[in-house]
Amino acid sequence: MRLALVSNFFRPRTGGSAHFTEELAKELGRRGHDVLVVTSAVGQAPGESVEDGYGVLRLPAWTLPPLRIAFHYTLNVTCSPHNLRRLWRRLDELRPAVVHLQNQIFDLSLQAELWAIRRRVPVVATIHTALVHSDRRLAAVLAAVDHTLVHALFRLSRAHVVAPDRFMDGYVRRRYRRPARCISNIPIGVDVGRFAGDGGAHACDARARHGVGDRPLVLSVGHVIPMFRDRLALVEALPRLRQLVPDVVVLVVGQIYDHRFLARAEELGVRDAIVLAGDVPKHEIPAYVVAADVETHDLEGWGLGTASMEVMAAGVPVVASVRTDNFPGLELRDRDSLVLVPRGDATALADTLAALLADAELRHEMGRRQAAFARRHFSIGSVTDQYVALYERLAAERPAFRASKE
Repeated sequence: MRLALVSNFFRPRTGGSAHFTEELAKELGRRGHDVLVVTSAVGQAPGESVEDGYGVLRLPAWTLPPLRIAFHYTLNVTCSPHNLRRLWRRLDELRPAVVHLQNQIFDLSLQAELWAIRRRVPVVATIHTALVHSDRRLAAVLAAVDHTLVHALFRLSRAHVVAPDRFMDGYVRRRYRRPARCISNIPIGVDVGRFAGDGGAHACDARARHGVGDRPLVLSVGHVIPMFRDRLALVEALPRLRQLVPDVVVLVVGQIYDHRFLARAEELGVRDAIVLAGDVPKHEIPAYVVAADVETHDLEGWGLGTASMEVMAAGVPVVASVRTDNFPGLELRDRDSLVLVPRGDATALADTLAALLADAELRHEMGRRQAAFARRHFSIGSVTDQYVALYERLAAERPAFRASKE
């Protein structure tokens, strides 16, 4: 089957959609599908190449300055007449059975979706990011874009929308009003073997790099952004955690787009317990994971992110504030699937982390259970099975390809 995966973010750019697109393309290519990843050229030269059994088309892009509406993320823009012609020409050559969009609003996704509408090719859209904001005015702007532009294009393309978890499922149903038959729940897949062996620990000793030594280490992986992963809950728990585990270190791995947690740590007198690693290359992340005693960052009740799933698969205990029905049809059980704590309860979070840090046997048992759960439900293999079944169904329903008349 010929497939086009469209993602504004892709290697070497880090992030959930970038990592998922890479793993999905690699697995699809391994199974013999003809896959083309279309992305923006950031960090690498524009052009087309073959990597890990799939093609990559990188279109020239320019980068917007950090904007508040995007939580100060840097966004890449590919929209130009030249890029549009090149993209459409390459898609005409590929003749994909399905165009699979990663996220709904980036200009690259919109250009590919317009092609699919013109050619009557099925569209799958996996929603990684909800267009919401902590600022009410900016939230209203994003909602307006969702209810107008995105909704209209989804309707015209008859897009099949994939909501990876319960929060996103509710968001999709409210914003896009797609028929139930046009919505699926497929979790984000991860490479569960990524941290096998030493995980690169010998090449990059994270503890030595950051002067942690043999102190108890709480890892917190993921970019720090408002609303979703602001680390404020973790900071609020630190005073009590330091009473219970005086030499604890919290190592934050990721770009800092929201500095409020550091200001709050200064107020609480615990700033010296926090070490900032910054944005770490993907190939070095395993060293940080194998160095950790426990990991936590999904504490705002929004769901379970890709990083949490990867760390779970690695056998490192993950502590999170998430609903037990976060994944429709799949129950998360405390001290089995992962370690659950109530959202906003700093005392419970501190006590839970302290109990894990004090008991190596408990950490081992929790890590073993979480790894088995993650490998069973979040492996890229099982997730790809579900996507391939979806692709085949949609392609069978809409097999006609309207060739270009130009």
